[in-house]
Amino acid sequence: MDIDQPIRHVDAVAFQFSRIKKRIFRKKYLKIYVGGSIFLALLFASLLAPIIAPHDPAKLDLTLKLLRAFESEDFILGTDNLGRDLLSRIIYGSRISLLIGVVSVLFAATLGALLGAISAYFGKYVDELIMKVVEIFLAFPFLLLSIVIMAFLGPGLTNIIIALVLSRWVQFCRLVRGEVLSIKGRDHVVAAKALGAKDMYIIVRHILPYTMPSLIVMCTFEVALVIIYESSLSFLGLGVPASVPTWGTMLAEGRTYMMAAPWLSVFPGLAIFVTVLGINLLGDGLRDVLDPRMRGR
Repeated sequence: MDIDQPIRHVDAVAFQFSRIKKRIFRKKYLKIYVGGSIFLALLFASLLAPIIAPHDPAKLDLTLKLLRAFESEDFILGTDNLGRDLLSRIIYGSRISLLIGVVSVLFAATLGALLGAISAYFGKYVDELIMKVVEIFLAFPFLLLSIVIMAFLGPGLTNIIIALVLSRWVQFCRLVRGEVLSIKGRDHVVAAKALGAKDMYIIVRHILPYTMPSLIVMCTFEVALVIIYESSLSFLGLGVPASVPTWGTMLAEGRTYMMAAPWLSVFPGLAIFVTVLGINLLGDGLRDVLDPRMRGR
């Protein structure tokens, strides 16, 4: 065994990381800075919500209901129909939206990537069976499928994550299957087979790492989509319990007061818009960095 092989491997990884770092710090990739800053700000806001939120988001005070935005120094964004501070509820709502978005996408990406790699690697009957299942899931509109799953499981944080995972894994499965079909014939995979490596070891160690750039980019876009889908389900009353502040629930509660108190829907809607915009910018910038086809642009 060549004792210099591990050193060369480390040097190659360091060289690739250095190239990516140089590409990130070009002015061309300003989208990463903007999108990443928005995402990090929201992440820190959700983690530090008990510290930065000015009030308890569940505290009721009917004497302060429907205060206008910027009307009071204590309630900058106003209050809702039950006298709860809108800013605090938006801050706490980011915790649920980001938690559901990130966790759902991680589970969906893991499940979809494994099934997609297995489908493409083994081919024949295995590929046909998995692709038939994918086609069945794709035949249902996403929102309708999620409503059916949530109606069966009932509302709750865990259940909405399960519903979103079952609805979104097929996107990752199709992506990884296409990538693996072009990777499984490469020399390092053929060599691993010739040396007697087990199939699952080859898939996990020699194939899936090469799909990571595409997966990372898709994950960022999927997080943005899942946040919108979670807000839609919460708006329909199929998300987490109504006592838990979420942006979708706040939109649903504010629609009754659109004419008298539009800020109840405007500010949660802006929170969703800024979050989705930031994550999409981050994903677009990462695609520019990680996609080899974008390197000459």
